[in-house]
Amino acid sequence: MLAILERLDPHSDQIDLLVDLVDKLRPHNPRNYDYARAQVRTLTQLLKGNAEQAWALRRYITTLLETRRHTSLYSDVGILSNDGFFTELKKRIAYRILPPALDEKYLSDTLDRVLCREDDYKWIRAVPTADWLELFDVISEAPPPSDAAPDRARQVTLRGLLDAVRTLSCRICALGLEPRLIHAHMEIEEVDSPFLMQNIETNHYLDGYARLMAGDATVMEDARHLLVMLDQCEDVVLKIRRSAMASGTTVALTYLLVALTQSIDRMRKLLYLVDTSGALPPPPTVDVEALAREAAAALSASGGPVAPVSQRRAAAVAMAEELAEAHNTKYRVRGLLRDNVDLLARNVTENASRTGEHYVAERRTELRGMFRQAAGAGLIVGCMAIIKILISYQHRAPLIEALLYSVNYAFGFMLVHVLHFTIATKQPAMTAARIAAALHETAQHGSARRQVDVESMASLVTKVFRTQIVAVLGNLVTTIPTAFALAYGWWYVFGQHLVSPEKAHHLIDDSHPWQSLALLHAAIAGVWLFVSGLVSGYYDNKALYTRMSQRVQQLRWLRRLLGQDRSLRFSRYLENNLGGLMGNLVFGVLMGVTATVGFLLGLPLDIRHVTFSSANFAIGFVGLDQQVDLHKVAITVLGIALIGLVNLTVSFGLALWVALRARKVRFHHGIRLLRALGRRVRTAPLDFFIGPRDADSIAEPAHHRGFK
Repeated sequence: MLAILERLDPHSDQIDLLVDLVDKLRPHNPRNYDYARAQVRTLTQLLKGNAEQAWALRRYITTLLETRRHTSLYSDVGILSNDGFFTELKKRIAYRILPPALDEKYLSDTLDRVLCREDDYKWIRAVPTADWLELFDVISEAPPPSDAAPDRARQVTLRGLLDAVRTLSCRICALGLEPRLIHAHMEIEEVDSPFLMQNIETNHYLDGYARLMAGDATVMEDARHLLVMLDQCEDVVLKIRRSAMASGTTVALTYLLVALTQSIDRMRKLLYLVDTSGALPPPPTVDVEALAREAAAALSASGGPVAPVSQRRAAAVAMAEELAEAHNTKYRVRGLLRDNVDLLARNVTENASRTGEHYVAERRTELRGMFRQAAGAGLIVGCMAIIKILISYQHRAPLIEALLYSVNYAFGFMLVHVLHFTIATKQPAMTAARIAAALHETAQHGSARRQVDVESMASLVTKVFRTQIVAVLGNLVTTIPTAFALAYGWWYVFGQHLVSPEKAHHLIDDSHPWQSLALLHAAIAGVWLFVSGLVSGYYDNKALYTRMSQRVQQLRWLRRLLGQDRSLRFSRYLENNLGGLMGNLVFGVLMGVTATVGFLLGLPLDIRHVTFSSANFAIGFVGLDQQVDLHKVAITVLGIALIGLVNLTVSFGLALWVALRARKVRFHHGIRLLRALGRRVRTAPLDFFIGPRDADSIAEPAHHRGFK
């Protein structure tokens, strides 16, 4: 490090020496933050002991700043571009493989050489603010030699910050006038747009700043009125986010809102740094008061000055750390997905949770209704199992066979939906979102620590559990007799069994829990159930956002064909059921093509669904003339039960995980929840399994207990 300081050329605009110096501060082990802290303190002590080297480093950094353009660093790094989500995603993937050409005239591109490792921001953040401030003070306060020319680093940096404020203001104005945003918030056309007004106010503020810097004015207005305009812009963004829960959203709108939020936040931070009045409130996303207090305490403990650290200086360090992290992560795909997909996933799971409310029975009468709906679905599944076997006998080409299987599954599942029947394994993806919604609601009733009412959750989980059990039993109680009756009727009519003995043994052995891949295939079916739930939520969200009912009503040929009243009812039905229909269609296609894809790839891929496995057992049982030993029957029944358990567990677990992440809820009360469920089983076992006669309403407790 000392050798690098001795080689410094104060008037050089080459970045190489700064790259070498930062490399000395950087730990070889990315997690060895103590090394970075020690190196920063060592550099500070070396500069304190040699004022000439401190001045040389100051002049060298000043030359680098004077010869480079600053604006893009402050206005672009860490903020989504205007290219759109998919263009940005494609660009990041391409730049991860082959980075773009750099132009070192720009300070943002210069950082690519200085902070060349993707984890540099971690050790930079690990160094205390007090250490960075002490190093900065040593460099900035180094006494210049008598013949030194005055530097312009402060003026160049300030002009870059002001230009960035102007750029961000224009970008906020442009984004705020996007048709997508106006479509989502029609009221903005009835009043003066806050996005346009903030740009006018920004230009007024910057004009005053220019007069102050030119010496034409001694004082200027602060930016508090401009902050009010930014507050109004944020209010519009929040209103659109809230309305998106009811009216839907798209990836493009979500991307637009994220870019707006980032731009407004960055503009607040820059305004705080360039403020001359000292009365501007700090940006809400950074606790600069705490940073300044911690830095002052650290300096005092190390024998430094006891005077409090300026909040603006602490904010400058925080801004530098933010820019370093944004620069290191600017080509990461995960961050882009995290920032943009969360809101869309929240809307998808929100629609799924509303659907999930219909799958939670609270009273015995509702359970009986659920049983009847599940029994109706069982009749259709039994027929679908027979049709699938008949399709297999045609010995078509693999892709044609997969298409026919998919049509069979998709048509059957969509018919179940149209007739308002219920397939038990379709419920978990919806009820998981319902539980996540309840967790979010109970957490919001608590304090800032997001406490959760475990007893309320136990009540809801109990209802979900018994509803699932009743739905599974309802499916099986008709699927098995239907498949059995149809297979037996085939033998009675045609004089031969629907399946040969070899095929019958194969149908039964496919459900063996450990001598086949039944449980793996059941897990694959569980994943497809989860995917179909996401598809349902996505299309429900899409139907709301695109106003599907209104669009269908505008079709003149449909009005002529169905009439005004029928077309109105059809449009409403389509808007309310598009998600369910598309989810069942996709689930059917996935069920139909999985085995064929496995065959083409040479992989053991297939699906096992509890209702179809039970139907296949009934068909095989008839094909063997009911001559199956009890041991095999018991093993097959166990296998079918485990297949159903895996179907439900996988789909429910994935759906609950996504729903909780989308709502940013963390549940850490699993043991307490299990104890609460155990108490319910012990105190009222009959009510636990078949439900109370009257609804056991979830009462809000007086005090929420729990912790994060």
